[in-house]
Amino acid sequence: MITKNKRTSPLALLITLFLVSFGARSVVAQEYATKMVVSKDGTGDFTSIQAAINASKTYPWHDISIFVKNGVYAEKVEVYSWNTRIKLIGESKENTIITYGDHFNKINLGRNSTFHTYTLMVRGNDFSAQNLTIINSAGAVGQAVALHIEADRVSINNVAIKGHQDSLYLAGEGFRSYFKDCYIEGTTDFIFGEGTAMFEDCEVKSLSNSYITAASTPKNQAFGFVFNRVKLTASAAVDKVYLGRPWRHHAKTVFINSDLGLHIAPEGWQNWGDVSKQETVFYAEFNNSGQGTNSIKRVAWAHQLSQVEAQDYTIKNVMRGWQPNIVSKK
Repeated sequence: MITKNKRTSPLALLITLFLVSFGARSVVAQEYATKMVVSKDGTGDFTSIQAAINASKTYPWHDISIFVKNGVYAEKVEVYSWNTRIKLIGESKENTIITYGDHFNKINLGRNSTFHTYTLMVRGNDFSAQNLTIINSAGAVGQAVALHIEADRVSINNVAIKGHQDSLYLAGEGFRSYFKDCYIEGTTDFIFGEGTAMFEDCEVKSLSNSYITAASTPKNQAFGFVFNRVKLTASAAVDKVYLGRPWRHHAKTVFINSDLGLHIAPEGWQNWGDVSKQETVFYAEFNNSGQGTNSIKRVAWAHQLSQVEAQDYTIKNVMRGWQPNIVSKK
């Protein structure tokens, strides 16, 4: 302690003040939880996922893991922009379920209502989710988003994303998302947006005759949606599904090393009623298999990549140097 009865050199005073300040910061650094448990039965720290997110530190300097026990969580969840580094970990993909039923007409906020319909919204960078299911339960009533990602460096592993129209929205110019071992289902444009996203070892299921993707890739963005080693499946009686149509003029979508089911239309791609988009979009395929692979009947304005061109579609290149933090399945 510094007293008025002792003379203290300026240097000693500075050192003392620094140590006191550092000690205070060290105490503060230990004051926030880095691991939390959510359980419907009250045996965890919280009974709702949103409550755990609300209790998370703003811009933490360590990852914050939120473990969610099995149960049906009927709640609309938002990971705010200041809630970075959150890891949402379910007990199991089949039994840890987040569900909500908003849709375009229910929201009734005008022409942009779609973007308020999410079940789970992610705005915080460096987010990851694994071993859970995200559902928009509104049904076939128009635009109804299950998972809305508007953040950079997002990893989604062993997650089921279920809805109808607009199930998965990937927003944010230049924002990067990586999906591994996921299941995604929907009807129309059920993977859409301007973000850069890579899907590997996923199943993508069409529930009706329509379009899988609707990219709105910005002109100066090198990659839009890249599907590698995915399996395209469909419900019974579904027999004419397009790989994609352009939401905006410079849409980019590529399928490589994938299994395309018989339900994929021979033309493969559609121009959304605007011939001018055929000159600006980039739709391509490489080394695909399955009954839906038909390069002969594909639209003339789509591309078949060469072996050399296909080498550009690595995680490192598509994610611009970011290495997703993916762990193995439970």
